[in-house]
Amino acid sequence: MSKKSLLQLRFGLRTKLLLLSSFLFVIPWFGYQYVWEMEKYLRFGQEQTLVGTARALATALHERENLFNKQASFLPSVEQGKDLYGYQLTEAIQLDGLHNDWPNFSERAHFYDHQQQLFAQKPLSLNFKASVGKYDKYLYLFFQMVDNQVIFRGNNSRSITSNDHLALSFSDQNNQLNRFIISNKKPGWISAYRITDNNNDIPTPAPHIQGHWLVTPQGYNIELRVPLKNLGDKIAFAFYDVDQPNGDAVSAIGSAEPNNLDSLGTILVPSPEIERIVKGMRYTNSSIWVVDQHHRVLASAGSLKSASGVWHNKEKQPNEHEKSSLWYQFKQRFLLPLYYKVLTKPPTDFIDKLYDARHLNGEHIVSALTGNAKSQWRLTTDKQALVLSAAYPIYINNKVQGAVIVEETTNGIRTLRNRALERLFTVILTVMVLGALTFIIFATRITSRIRHLSNQAENAIDKQGRIIGKMSPSKSNDEIGDLSRSFTTAVNRLSEYNHYLENMSSRLSHELRTPIAVVKTSLENLAIQAQQHLSLAEPSDKNAYIDRAQAGINTLNLILTNMSEATRLEQMLIHTEKLEFDLKTVVDGCIAGYEQVYPDLTFNLNTKLSQLNFYGSPEHIVQLLDKVINNAVEFSQDRIITIALTQQGNYIELAISNNGTLLPEQLSESLFDSMVSMRDKSKQEQPHLGLGLYIARLICQFHHGSIQAQNHYSPDGVTIKITLPAR
Repeated sequence: MSKKSLLQLRFGLRTKLLLLSSFLFVIPWFGYQYVWEMEKYLRFGQEQTLVGTARALATALHERENLFNKQASFLPSVEQGKDLYGYQLTEAIQLDGLHNDWPNFSERAHFYDHQQQLFAQKPLSLNFKASVGKYDKYLYLFFQMVDNQVIFRGNNSRSITSNDHLALSFSDQNNQLNRFIISNKKPGWISAYRITDNNNDIPTPAPHIQGHWLVTPQGYNIELRVPLKNLGDKIAFAFYDVDQPNGDAVSAIGSAEPNNLDSLGTILVPSPEIERIVKGMRYTNSSIWVVDQHHRVLASAGSLKSASGVWHNKEKQPNEHEKSSLWYQFKQRFLLPLYYKVLTKPPTDFIDKLYDARHLNGEHIVSALTGNAKSQWRLTTDKQALVLSAAYPIYINNKVQGAVIVEETTNGIRTLRNRALERLFTVILTVMVLGALTFIIFATRITSRIRHLSNQAENAIDKQGRIIGKMSPSKSNDEIGDLSRSFTTAVNRLSEYNHYLENMSSRLSHELRTPIAVVKTSLENLAIQAQQHLSLAEPSDKNAYIDRAQAGINTLNLILTNMSEATRLEQMLIHTEKLEFDLKTVVDGCIAGYEQVYPDLTFNLNTKLSQLNFYGSPEHIVQLLDKVINNAVEFSQDRIITIALTQQGNYIELAISNNGTLLPEQLSESLFDSMVSMRDKSKQEQPHLGLGLYIARLICQFHHGSIQAQNHYSPDGVTIKITLPAR
């Protein structure tokens, strides 16, 4: 689109008011920014609240040595596979040798291979997975052994080590070493024996150790449990492989050497007391962890998916009556989908694998274990939810022995923000819709009044500038009312002046005819007296002056007659009655007359019509043709006048063409106005006031038709086209 066309675009009042009212769209933007600022303050408040929760729980755990593993606290580090962690189980394990009821067994089990071998007389042919869990008063252990040959104890064998067996050692509450051997004669319920360092002592059954031995295609599984009251802080287990019955072990693999108390690894089983304290804080609607110096989880409570923050309140669910309301349906179907093009719903299902159930990492945890409380924001591993974490140190004997980690998502704040924005958008949308409707109604009212005023002005003045109607002033007491009254006053004054001008020609004609008649009579008398006193043989120059004065009087009389002709015609047309006649016959008669009047011109009639009924005034149609033909005759150069009469649908077209001088473009529109003429004044024999085509237009308008002039070429000339309604 060019610059010129852009400048020509029309901007109405309604469009301008709507453009001006677009500033209303700034209001929702400011509201949106305000809610975002409020969300920042809410997040800051949530952060302070979370740090306070971590501080309160850490305060409850200060200086309580019995809640922490004393042996593990002195370890420089935790060795994976040797130092074990007992996962908290949600339900009791069925001792059947299957790991189906062990949650997340593949992720939580530790793999043992040649790196954990204790000795080997030939290449190692076994490996296993081990998992440890705690439920109620028992410690559960599951071993999944891969062995190419399983050797059970013979039915009559007294030795419990001349076959594939499991050595299990752990310290008791008094830090004394307890050693056990799991040695079975066949698959099924395990046979556990207590042994001592003295090889001469006879192994004694250990019925408190219960479990199941299950043979598998890869080897065998052992699932067992041990009462927590018999356990201390250390544990070790090892599998011994025997390749032939009643043979000696050829290799061994395990977590640690089970025969020496100092070589045992530690086991961390969450303290029931810590769990009880932590569970008491679960009502804070947060996810809570307690870790030791080695980042191992001592206790946990709550779930991150339900830890949406203290700002989250349960939404009141609408009842059936509210759901059936039109407003609720409109809001659910239209408003909320529109709002959530901008807003985002807090995720209800997200994945966070940053922590596992036994070991926690993070800068805030490292900072807390060095004695500095810290909080941080992080995204879940699937980047769906924002998590706030706060860590606070736990002191025992002025040393940091662990840390409390409290976590919450921002879902509560986001839900609160969304609710606020939903209400804000609804109110703003309502205000904007009502405001836009008000602006539209107001603009429509103004434009209708202005359009009404414009229509009145257009109807009061025709295309030729004549005042043909009146305007009614507005009674409104505003600027548009003042404009309407000013227009009415101006049009009325112009109407009076126009009426004066229209009647001035008839007044002048009437007033001038009397002195002209006196002058003409005097000249005639003077001419008679001159003839009586002068001899015919002696002509005088006075006769020439009398003849020129007489010619001037005749010309002046013709001008006055032409000036009053248009006025008389307008008044006559008002009272003229229309009748039905054959237009073709009238045209034929007129052409026959023109051929007699202009014998040196040729008139060609082109028509296929034999009869053409028309409703109008035949006398004035003849006058119309006279004016147009007279104009064509004067400007014709080849002395040929062409007349075409056709009917196109409901309209009759009469075209009169002559070949000669072209019509100037600037004169094509005003040619039919009053007092307009393009004749050369130096070649005029008689005066022309330019009223002929003006009278032709008056007659066309009386018959509800139109008249226009246009140039034609090859040869050059002008065509006057008259269009009249057939009915």
